[in-house]
Amino acid sequence: MDELLSEFLTETSESLATLDLELVKLEQDPNAPDLIDNIFRLVHTIKGTCGFLGLPRLEAVAHSAENVLGKVRDGNLVVTADTVSLILESLDRIKDLLAALEATEAEPEGDDAGLITLLDAMALGEDVS
Repeated sequence: MDELLSEFLTETSESLATLDLELVKLEQDPNAPDLIDNIFRLVHTIKGTCGFLGLPRLEAVAHSAENVLGKVRDGNLVVTADTVSLILESLDRIKDLLAALEATEAEPEGDDAGLITLLDAMALGEDVS
């Protein structure tokens, strides 16, 4: 496996483990700016690295999740159970894509349009429940 890809998989897995914990904390304390900033930063880093490595499917999911988190960070979107659930769903998708990438060293085919549509709608303040 390419060293850069291997490093990306390791670092992203660590970030996702942190994100899982941070999102549980966010659900308990939805107005914690440091927590929101850290969650946003981790997803932003994943998105940016996907772009650098040429992983468009991963990048698209991370980008839409980042948009939601950016709206939360900027105070334009309130953290709700639905917000946290949708972000967790996007992280689960990213984990699935990473597992396939690790197994095959290639980004898997697939369609994330439904999830991306929900994330984009949430970022626009639309009810997605």
